[in-house]
Order: sequence, then structure tokens, then C-alpha cells
Amino acid sequence: MNIGSISLHNKLMLAPMAGITDLPFRRLCRSFGAALATTEMSTTNPSLRNAVKTRRRLDLADESAPRSVQLVGADPVHMAAAARRAVNQGAQIIDINMGCPARKVCRVAAGSALLGDERLVGAILDAVVAAVAVPVTLKIRTGLDTQRRNAVRVARIAEAAGIQAIAIHGRTRACGFQGHAEHATTRLVKTSVDIPVIANGDIDSPEQAARVLTETGADAVMIGRAALGRPWIFRDMAHYLAHGACPKPLAAQERLNCMLDHLREIHTWYGEYSGVRIARKHINWYLGRPALQSILQSRLQQTERTTEQLDLFADLFHALHDQRLAA
Repeated sequence: MNIGSISLHNKLMLAPMAGITDLPFRRLCRSFGAALATTEMSTTNPSLRNAVKTRRRLDLADESAPRSVQLVGADPVHMAAAARRAVNQGAQIIDINMGCPARKVCRVAAGSALLGDERLVGAILDAVVAAVAVPVTLKIRTGLDTQRRNAVRVARIAEAAGIQAIAIHGRTRACGFQGHAEHATTRLVKTSVDIPVIANGDIDSPEQAARVLTETGADAVMIGRAALGRPWIFRDMAHYLAHGACPKPLAAQERLNCMLDHLREIHTWYGEYSGVRIARKHINWYLGRPALQSILQSRLQQTERTTEQLDLFADLFHALHDQRLAA
């Protein structure tokens, strides 16, 4: 699959997720085979340009190509200016967020709220495409609600503006993350435009990835929440799409080494104080809910030292693994 002049080595992408797809997690998913891993959304509000979070999200110095940055906002001028800054800092793809259903994003008429104003959608896309020489992509939902699904019209606006690929989450803004994603709308979009179309939403297994690709005719699939706690899902999907069968599961020690490496990267990237706190949510995803009530898990969630967090995590991982073997 190509996005403009950029060639991707497979059909698997990591979805941008706020508070999750930081550099350590993007690197991890790329190492397991994700062809593209876009940053978490970065605000285009000029007053927040120098905020610590904004600067960290646009720090691409240590990231391998292709580097994709997602921007969120509702002002065409601000969006274009932010796109230029991102490219100056190394972005090779600019992704525009018109899919986030979060209240704090929608209440400023950004994210999926933009789907209710197709004129503004066109103005933003025109401005960003004109502002940069790199490919611009778009992520949307199917519409504001089930009575106002307008993904096909938005996709046509995007294609006319010069957007190089469009990702569609198979839910409306009103759905949030409830219910099940539907991919019939993605199929309609695929038959309505000539640019690459990416299917997103509830793609949580190799078999489901293959099924959605077949049913929609999409050029790629985008994996979000299914990668939390199991980033090797990209490895499994790539193997399944190539061979029609899942690979041999990773050995327990391989999984532990991967997890520990990820936690160490979080500690390094954020520093000890923030690192141990940010690592906690990934620890919960890695270990799963049954472990949350154990005494060891309680200590793990309370420690503020990186070395202790790593040691406790390894101890609990081994304890849970032994427990499963004995069951």
C-alpha cells in the first residue's frame, strides 16, 4: 500500500490513541510489524504550542520512517500552521483527526464534531494540503449518529482536496466506543473514492483482520485497543494474512522481555516520576484484570521507583504464568 509517495510494507497500522501512542508504544508496535504508527493527536491551538505535552508529541528525532503526526483542531489557519511546524520537525505524513468522540474535543467543534459541518471539513483539508508538501491523510467516523452517516460525502470532499488516504472507524460520534463497529459504511466509501481506504474498529484478531479486508475491499486495517497489552498482534496478523494461519505464540519469556523493554523505554522517555505512573496502565493491560486484586499488584501500582516497578512486574508475571500452567 502507498500513501502518496510513501510505500508501506504491509496492510497493518497502529491507530493513533490519545494518551497511548507515545514514542515507546509506537516503536514497540512497529517492532512487531505495524507498517505505520501515528502519534497521538496534537492540538493546533497556538496558545498550547509550547506546552510540554505538545512538544513531546512532536519530538520525532529518534523515530524511524515513515513518521506520521496527527493534528486536531477546527481552525483551517491554525491547522495549516501546525502542519508546517510538524513537517519542519520531521513529519512525513500529516493525519487530520475528525474521528475523536471525546467530549472535550467535540465541545470545541473539533474531532468527530467536524462531521456536522462539511463546508468546514473542506476548508480545513484544503488549507492543510496546500500548506505542506508531504501526504495528508484523514481519520473519520461514519457520521454524527446512525441517522446522519455522511462518511461517503466526507470521503469525496477529502479526495477532491488532495487527501492521500482515509481511515474510517466503523462507529458514529454518538456511539463513542459502545456497541459493535460496522464496516458496511467503509465498503461504501471504498467503492466511492479512488484513494486508499483504511478500516478501523473492533479488529481484534488475525481472522477478523482478514475478514474485514475481504468484506470491505479496504487497502489496510488500523488496530487500536486490540493492541493494548498485546502489541504482538501485528506479528500474528501479518503472518495470518501471508500464510492463512496464526504463527506459534510467543514464549512466556519472550513476552516478558518485550514488556520489560517497553516499560524501560517509558521510564527513559518520561523520567522516573512520570514514567512509573504512565507505565501503570500498560502494566494493567499486560497482566489483565484477574491480577488487579492481588497484594503484589497493589504494591506494583503504588511504587514510585523504576527498578522496583520492573522487579515487581516480573515477579507478578511469573506468578500468573505459573498459576495458568497449574490450572
